[in-house]
Amino acid sequence: MDDINLHYRFLNWRRRIREIRDVRAVRYRERLKRMLRDGDILRYHGNSDEVGCFVAARPLSRRNRYFEVTIVDTGVRGMIAVGLVPQLYKLDHQPGWLPHSVAFHADDGKLYNGNTVGQQFGPKCCRGDRIGCGVSLDSDDGQLTVFFTKNGKEVGSVEIPASPEAFYPAVGMHSLGEEVLLDLNAEWGVEEDDGQMIVDSHEEDWSRLHDVKVTGTLLEYMGKGKSIVDVGLAQARRPLNTRFHYYELEITDPGEKCYIALGLARRDYPKNRHPGWSRGSIAYHADDGKLFQGSGVGGAFGPRCFEGDIMGCGIMFPRDYSLDAGDDVDDWDFDVIPKPSEVQNDLYANNEEEEEEEEEGEDLEGRKVTVFFTRNGKVVGRRDVALPVGGLYPTIGMMSTGEKVKVDLHPLSG
Repeated sequence: MDDINLHYRFLNWRRRIREIRDVRAVRYRERLKRMLRDGDILRYHGNSDEVGCFVAARPLSRRNRYFEVTIVDTGVRGMIAVGLVPQLYKLDHQPGWLPHSVAFHADDGKLYNGNTVGQQFGPKCCRGDRIGCGVSLDSDDGQLTVFFTKNGKEVGSVEIPASPEAFYPAVGMHSLGEEVLLDLNAEWGVEEDDGQMIVDSHEEDWSRLHDVKVTGTLLEYMGKGKSIVDVGLAQARRPLNTRFHYYELEITDPGEKCYIALGLARRDYPKNRHPGWSRGSIAYHADDGKLFQGSGVGGAFGPRCFEGDIMGCGIMFPRDYSLDAGDDVDDWDFDVIPKPSEVQNDLYANNEEEEEEEEEGEDLEGRKVTVFFTRNGKVVGRRDVALPVGGLYPTIGMMSTGEKVKVDLHPLSG
């Protein structure tokens, strides 16, 4: 009898778990209209006569109180809006137009606070700009302070009546060609200024530095620059994840040959191999615009890059990649990084220090992600790859005298 009761209790428990998951699936479901989402990319998909709107699946909370959008393409008119709305906001209206919504509009720099008439608020925004929106933790009772940022600097804030409904991140678009990169897990924090200038060496950001000197965010090639084995390599301490999924470098000095490569590599990548040349890596090379993916032979990919150009690399993780953190929105913990599949394919098989000619590895299928590259805020292209055990680490290579780059490992984090 006890075994029978235990069996029925188990069945009831399983049924209850399914019910909870079904409720969560309905409660936390993003909404969008006249937009297409491809990983973290949102694109307008209308005829320019109608508004397209995206509303995130989860509202802002004490733990996750800020998000950002990077303008990849302004399209015809650049009518991109970033703000907060109720969960069931009408998707044929720009954020900020209807009551209980507020938004900063890129095309005119105006703030729309529950009204179709905006107020002058900040500068206009264009391609490559990052627009952030967040809520203050020290808001007074009955009022909520919403602030907006541009490229990591606060533009301004506005107090709105606190609503019994939560506020959800929202993005609006209204013209052909508009495209943005969405970061719902961005962080915002202002360090206290004690009146003294503190220079951070940023060396702790890098786990491996070979023939590369770090000065703040500047990386400088210190190698001989005489042959293909004179690679200077810098690899970040942490792999890209769902919170920090993108990084950039600016070419401040192309040196003699501009042999600069930006990409991702496994943790034990050989120090004397340019990113992209060996298995477990993929990289966009500035000197010839080619993409190298686990091979010393590159393929045509994008334009060449020169002094002043900004190259970027990121990962579009599958939408189900994040762990379900539970039902309480204030208890989310986005610092949890899901463990990738331990199955690898040929591109990401572990191996020792490779010579120029490498043996073929066993072709095993792993968890696929999409790696994308940008140049000056515009997506150049993307490739599907499989994650190695431990993830993919931002990795930069240089190989000719005088090369210098300025690196931002968290350009989308406020």
